[in-house]
Amino acid sequence: MILLIQRRKFWYAISGTLALLGAVSLIMWGLKFGLDFTGGSLLEVEFTKDRPGVEVVVDGLKPVNIGNIVAQPMADKGMLLRFRDVNEDQHQQILNKLKEIGGGELTEKRFESIGPVVGSELQQRSIWAIVLACFFIISYISWAFRKVSRPVVSWKYGIVAVLALLHDLLITIGVFSILGHFFSIEVDSLFVSALLTILGFSVHDTIVVFDRIRENLFRGAAGDFEIIVNKSVNDTLARSINTSLTTLIVLACLFILGGESIRYFALALLVGITAGTYSSIFVASPLLVDWHKWALKQTGRKS
Repeated sequence: MILLIQRRKFWYAISGTLALLGAVSLIMWGLKFGLDFTGGSLLEVEFTKDRPGVEVVVDGLKPVNIGNIVAQPMADKGMLLRFRDVNEDQHQQILNKLKEIGGGELTEKRFESIGPVVGSELQQRSIWAIVLACFFIISYISWAFRKVSRPVVSWKYGIVAVLALLHDLLITIGVFSILGHFFSIEVDSLFVSALLTILGFSVHDTIVVFDRIRENLFRGAAGDFEIIVNKSVNDTLARSINTSLTTLIVLACLFILGGESIRYFALALLVGITAGTYSSIFVASPLLVDWHKWALKQTGRKS
Protein backbone atom coordinates (compact mmCIF):
# COMPACT_ATOMS: atom_id res chain seq x y z
CA MET A 1 0.00 0.00 0.00
CA ILE A 2 1.34 3.44 -0.95
CA LEU A 3 1.68 5.89 1.94
CA LEU A 4 -0.08 8.86 0.38
CA ILE A 5 -1.78 10.52 3.34
CA GLN A 6 1.30 10.17 5.53
CA ARG A 7 3.28 12.28 3.03
CA ARG A 8 0.65 14.98 2.84
CA LYS A 9 3.04 17.82 3.72
CA PHE A 10 4.87 17.19 0.45
CA TRP A 11 1.60 17.25 -1.53
CA TYR A 12 0.55 20.41 0.30
CA ALA A 13 3.84 22.06 -0.70
CA ILE A 14 3.20 21.36 -4.39
CA SER A 15 -0.41 22.56 -4.22
CA GLY A 16 0.52 25.60 -2.18
CA THR A 17 3.22 26.63 -4.64
CA LEU A 18 0.93 26.33 -7.65
CA ALA A 19 -1.96 28.07 -5.92
CA LEU A 20 0.34 30.87 -4.71
CA LEU A 21 1.71 31.42 -8.22
CA GLY A 22 -1.85 31.58 -9.51
CA ALA A 23 -2.91 34.06 -6.83
CA VAL A 24 0.14 36.30 -7.38
CA SER A 25 -0.42 36.28 -11.14
CA LEU A 26 -4.09 37.13 -10.68
CA ILE A 27 -3.30 40.00 -8.30
CA MET A 28 -0.53 41.42 -10.48
CA TRP A 29 -1.99 41.00 -13.96
CA GLY A 30 -5.59 39.86 -13.59
CA LEU A 31 -7.37 38.20 -16.50
CA LYS A 32 -7.47 39.47 -20.07
CA PHE A 33 -11.22 39.64 -20.65
CA GLY A 34 -12.65 38.96 -24.10
CA LEU A 35 -15.58 40.51 -25.91
CA ASP A 36 -18.19 38.71 -23.84
CA PHE A 37 -17.01 40.67 -20.80
CA THR A 38 -15.77 43.95 -22.23
CA GLY A 39 -18.11 44.55 -25.16
CA GLY A 40 -16.95 45.51 -28.65
CA SER A 41 -18.15 45.66 -32.24
CA LEU A 42 -20.53 43.37 -34.11
CA LEU A 43 -20.29 43.04 -37.89
CA GLU A 44 -22.55 40.88 -40.05
CA VAL A 45 -21.67 40.43 -43.73
CA GLU A 46 -22.84 38.28 -46.63
CA PHE A 47 -20.40 37.11 -49.28
CA THR A 48 -21.44 37.12 -52.93
CA LYS A 49 -19.28 34.08 -53.72
CA ASP A 50 -18.64 31.02 -51.58
CA ARG A 51 -18.22 31.85 -47.92
CA PRO A 52 -14.65 31.29 -46.66
CA GLY A 53 -14.08 29.17 -43.58
CA VAL A 54 -14.00 30.62 -40.08
CA GLU A 55 -10.28 29.89 -39.67
CA VAL A 56 -9.51 31.57 -43.00
CA VAL A 57 -11.41 34.71 -42.00
CA VAL A 58 -9.85 34.93 -38.52
CA ASP A 59 -6.32 34.41 -39.87
CA GLY A 60 -6.93 36.81 -42.76
CA LEU A 61 -8.01 39.63 -40.43
CA LYS A 62 -4.99 39.35 -38.11
CA PRO A 63 -2.99 42.00 -40.06
CA VAL A 64 -5.74 44.55 -39.29
CA ASN A 65 -4.77 44.23 -35.60
CA ILE A 66 -8.22 44.23 -33.99
CA GLY A 67 -7.45 41.74 -31.23
CA ASN A 68 -9.36 38.55 -30.64
CA ILE A 69 -11.99 37.79 -33.31
CA VAL A 70 -15.04 35.57 -32.87
CA ALA A 71 -16.52 34.45 -36.20
CA GLN A 72 -19.81 32.58 -36.63
CA PRO A 73 -21.32 31.37 -39.96
CA MET A 74 -24.81 32.66 -40.73
CA ALA A 75 -27.27 31.13 -43.24
CA ASP A 76 -25.65 30.09 -46.56
CA LYS A 77 -23.14 32.85 -47.23
CA GLY A 78 -23.30 35.10 -44.19
CA MET A 79 -20.88 35.51 -41.30
CA LEU A 80 -21.15 37.26 -37.94
CA LEU A 81 -17.93 38.77 -36.58
CA ARG A 82 -17.25 40.12 -33.10
CA PHE A 83 -14.12 42.08 -32.16
CA ARG A 84 -13.03 45.02 -30.02
CA ASP A 85 -14.33 48.53 -30.62
CA VAL A 86 -12.92 50.05 -33.82
CA ASN A 87 -13.08 53.45 -35.50
CA GLU A 88 -14.43 54.06 -39.00
CA ASP A 89 -11.02 53.72 -40.69
CA GLN A 90 -10.52 50.27 -39.14
CA HIS A 91 -14.10 49.40 -40.04
CA GLN A 92 -13.37 50.06 -43.69
CA GLN A 93 -10.07 48.15 -43.50
CA ILE A 94 -11.95 45.15 -42.16
CA LEU A 95 -14.48 45.29 -45.01
CA ASN A 96 -11.74 45.59 -47.63
CA LYS A 97 -9.88 42.68 -46.10
CA LEU A 98 -13.04 40.56 -46.07
CA LYS A 99 -13.60 41.34 -49.76
CA GLU A 100 -10.06 40.21 -50.43
CA ILE A 101 -10.53 37.02 -48.41
CA GLY A 102 -13.88 36.24 -50.05
CA GLY A 103 -12.57 36.94 -53.55
CA GLY A 104 -15.33 39.38 -54.46
CA GLU A 105 -17.85 41.91 -53.23
CA LEU A 106 -19.87 41.47 -50.06
CA THR A 107 -22.89 43.02 -48.41
CA GLU A 108 -22.62 44.60 -44.99
CA LYS A 109 -25.86 43.74 -43.21
CA ARG A 110 -25.14 45.42 -39.88
CA PHE A 111 -22.39 47.03 -37.86
CA GLU A 112 -23.01 47.98 -34.25
CA SER A 113 -21.43 48.26 -30.84
CA ILE A 114 -22.03 45.86 -27.96
CA GLY A 115 -22.12 47.81 -24.71
CA PRO A 116 -20.03 46.79 -21.68
CA VAL A 117 -23.20 46.39 -19.58
CA VAL A 118 -23.65 42.93 -21.10
CA GLY A 119 -20.13 42.06 -19.98
CA SER A 120 -20.77 43.35 -16.46
CA GLU A 121 -23.94 41.27 -16.12
CA LEU A 122 -22.11 38.21 -17.39
CA GLN A 123 -19.34 38.65 -14.81
CA GLN A 124 -21.86 38.90 -11.96
CA ARG A 125 -23.83 35.89 -13.17
CA SER A 126 -20.61 33.87 -13.58
CA ILE A 127 -19.58 34.56 -9.99
CA TRP A 128 -23.06 33.73 -8.72
CA ALA A 129 -23.09 30.51 -10.73
CA ILE A 130 -19.85 29.36 -9.10
CA VAL A 131 -21.00 30.42 -5.60
CA LEU A 132 -24.34 28.60 -5.98
CA ALA A 133 -22.59 25.51 -7.36
CA CYS A 134 -20.32 25.41 -4.29
CA PHE A 135 -23.30 25.88 -1.95
CA PHE A 136 -25.26 23.02 -3.52
CA ILE A 137 -22.17 20.79 -3.52
CA ILE A 138 -21.74 21.30 0.23
CA SER A 139 -25.46 20.72 0.82
CA TYR A 140 -25.60 17.56 -1.27
CA ILE A 141 -22.45 15.99 0.22
CA SER A 142 -23.65 16.82 3.75
CA TRP A 143 -26.94 15.06 2.99
CA ALA A 144 -25.35 12.09 1.20
CA PHE A 145 -22.89 11.49 4.07
CA ARG A 146 -25.40 12.18 6.84
CA LYS A 147 -25.07 8.61 8.20
CA VAL A 148 -21.30 9.02 8.57
CA SER A 149 -21.10 11.08 11.75
CA ARG A 150 -18.03 9.42 13.26
CA PRO A 151 -15.25 10.27 13.41
CA VAL A 152 -15.88 13.22 11.03
CA VAL A 153 -19.28 14.92 10.72
CA SER A 154 -20.85 14.88 7.25
CA TRP A 155 -20.71 18.62 6.52
CA LYS A 156 -16.90 18.58 6.81
CA TYR A 157 -16.77 16.33 3.74
CA GLY A 158 -18.63 19.02 1.81
CA ILE A 159 -16.39 21.87 3.03
CA VAL A 160 -13.23 19.94 2.18
CA ALA A 161 -14.57 19.07 -1.28
CA VAL A 162 -15.26 22.76 -1.99
CA LEU A 163 -11.79 23.75 -0.73
CA ALA A 164 -10.31 21.29 -3.21
CA LEU A 165 -12.50 22.79 -5.95
CA LEU A 166 -11.30 26.31 -5.12
CA HIS A 167 -7.74 24.99 -5.37
CA ASP A 168 -8.50 23.69 -8.88
CA LEU A 169 -10.17 26.92 -9.98
CA LEU A 170 -7.36 29.09 -8.62
CA ILE A 171 -4.73 27.12 -10.51
CA THR A 172 -6.75 27.23 -13.74
CA ILE A 173 -7.48 30.95 -13.46
CA GLY A 174 -3.84 31.60 -12.55
CA VAL A 175 -2.62 29.78 -15.66
CA PHE A 176 -4.90 31.88 -17.86
CA SER A 177 -3.78 35.04 -16.08
CA ILE A 178 -0.19 34.21 -17.03
CA LEU A 179 -1.19 33.29 -20.60
CA GLY A 180 -3.18 36.50 -20.90
CA HIS A 181 -0.25 38.64 -19.74
CA PHE A 182 2.45 37.01 -21.85
CA PHE A 183 0.50 35.67 -24.85
CA SER A 184 -2.61 37.93 -24.92
CA ILE A 185 -4.98 34.98 -24.53
CA GLU A 186 -8.44 36.24 -23.60
CA VAL A 187 -11.14 34.62 -21.50
CA ASP A 188 -14.79 34.61 -22.56
CA SER A 189 -18.06 32.89 -21.71
CA LEU A 190 -16.59 29.54 -22.79
CA PHE A 191 -13.96 29.95 -20.08
CA VAL A 192 -16.76 30.30 -17.51
CA SER A 193 -18.34 27.14 -18.94
CA ALA A 194 -14.98 25.40 -18.56
CA LEU A 195 -14.74 26.46 -14.90
CA LEU A 196 -18.21 25.07 -14.16
CA THR A 197 -17.31 21.84 -15.97
CA ILE A 198 -14.16 21.58 -13.85
CA LEU A 199 -16.31 21.99 -10.73
CA GLY A 200 -18.47 19.05 -11.77
CA PHE A 201 -15.64 16.77 -12.81
CA SER A 202 -13.43 17.49 -9.81
CA VAL A 203 -16.15 17.06 -7.19
CA HIS A 204 -17.18 13.79 -8.84
CA ASP A 205 -13.65 12.44 -8.44
CA THR A 206 -13.47 13.64 -4.84
CA ILE A 207 -16.82 12.07 -3.94
CA VAL A 208 -15.61 8.70 -5.26
CA VAL A 209 -12.73 8.79 -2.76
CA PHE A 210 -15.02 10.00 0.05
CA ASP A 211 -17.53 7.27 -0.75
CA ARG A 212 -14.83 4.63 -0.36
CA ILE A 213 -13.92 6.19 3.02
CA ARG A 214 -17.58 5.87 4.02
CA GLU A 215 -17.70 2.23 2.93
CA ASN A 216 -14.55 1.37 4.87
CA LEU A 217 -15.92 3.12 7.96
CA PHE A 218 -19.18 1.16 7.69
CA ARG A 219 -17.22 -2.10 7.34
CA GLY A 220 -15.31 -1.28 10.51
CA ALA A 221 -11.89 -1.16 8.86
CA ALA A 222 -9.02 -1.55 11.31
CA GLY A 223 -6.80 1.36 12.27
CA ASP A 224 -7.30 5.01 13.03
CA PHE A 225 -8.91 7.47 10.66
CA GLU A 226 -5.65 8.33 8.87
CA ILE A 227 -5.01 4.67 8.00
CA ILE A 228 -8.59 4.20 6.79
CA VAL A 229 -8.37 7.28 4.56
CA ASN A 230 -5.02 6.15 3.16
CA LYS A 231 -6.50 2.73 2.36
CA SER A 232 -9.50 4.35 0.69
CA VAL A 233 -7.32 6.58 -1.50
CA ASN A 234 -5.25 3.57 -2.54
CA ASP A 235 -8.44 1.65 -3.37
CA THR A 236 -9.57 4.37 -5.79
CA LEU A 237 -6.16 5.52 -7.06
CA ALA A 238 -6.06 3.47 -10.27
CA ARG A 239 -9.67 4.28 -11.09
CA SER A 240 -9.13 8.04 -10.63
CA ILE A 241 -5.98 8.15 -12.75
CA ASN A 242 -7.39 5.99 -15.55
CA THR A 243 -10.63 7.99 -15.76
CA SER A 244 -8.74 11.28 -15.89
CA LEU A 245 -6.21 10.05 -18.45
CA THR A 246 -8.90 9.00 -20.91
CA THR A 247 -10.54 12.42 -20.53
CA LEU A 248 -7.24 14.27 -20.88
CA ILE A 249 -6.36 12.38 -24.08
CA VAL A 250 -9.60 13.54 -25.70
CA LEU A 251 -9.05 17.12 -24.52
CA ALA A 252 -5.47 17.11 -25.80
CA CYS A 253 -6.76 16.06 -29.22
CA LEU A 254 -9.33 18.88 -29.14
CA PHE A 255 -6.64 21.38 -28.16
CA ILE A 256 -4.25 20.29 -30.91
CA LEU A 257 -6.69 19.51 -33.72
CA GLY A 258 -9.77 21.53 -32.76
CA GLY A 259 -10.64 24.94 -34.14
CA GLU A 260 -9.59 28.26 -32.69
CA SER A 261 -13.01 28.78 -31.09
CA ILE A 262 -12.71 25.78 -28.73
CA ARG A 263 -8.92 25.54 -28.35
CA TYR A 264 -8.66 27.49 -25.12
CA PHE A 265 -11.84 25.95 -23.77
CA ALA A 266 -10.08 22.59 -24.13
CA LEU A 267 -6.91 24.03 -22.55
CA ALA A 268 -8.85 25.28 -19.53
CA LEU A 269 -10.35 21.82 -19.09
CA LEU A 270 -6.92 20.21 -19.47
CA VAL A 271 -5.47 22.35 -16.69
CA GLY A 272 -8.53 22.13 -14.43
CA ILE A 273 -9.09 18.39 -14.72
CA THR A 274 -5.39 17.71 -14.12
CA ALA A 275 -5.53 19.91 -11.01
CA GLY A 276 -8.83 18.26 -10.01
CA THR A 277 -7.39 14.76 -10.25
CA TYR A 278 -4.43 15.84 -8.14
CA SER A 279 -6.58 17.56 -5.52
CA SER A 280 -9.02 14.66 -5.15
CA ILE A 281 -6.11 12.35 -4.29
CA PHE A 282 -3.51 14.56 -2.63
CA VAL A 283 -5.46 17.52 -1.20
CA ALA A 284 -9.07 16.70 -0.26
CA SER A 285 -8.49 13.50 1.71
CA PRO A 286 -5.36 14.77 3.53
CA LEU A 287 -7.29 17.92 4.52
CA LEU A 288 -10.01 15.73 5.98
CA VAL A 289 -7.42 13.88 8.08
CA ASP A 290 -5.75 17.07 9.31
CA TRP A 291 -9.11 18.61 10.21
CA HIS A 292 -9.94 15.48 12.21
CA LYS A 293 -6.57 15.56 14.00
CA TRP A 294 -7.01 19.25 14.80
CA ALA A 295 -10.47 18.57 16.25
CA LEU A 296 -9.05 15.79 18.43
CA LYS A 297 -6.42 18.17 19.79
CA GLN A 298 -9.08 20.76 20.62
CA THR A 299 -11.09 18.21 22.63
CA GLY A 300 -8.06 16.50 24.16
CA ARG A 301 -8.97 13.09 22.73
CA LYS A 302 -6.49 10.64 21.18
CA SER A 303 -8.75 8.83 18.71
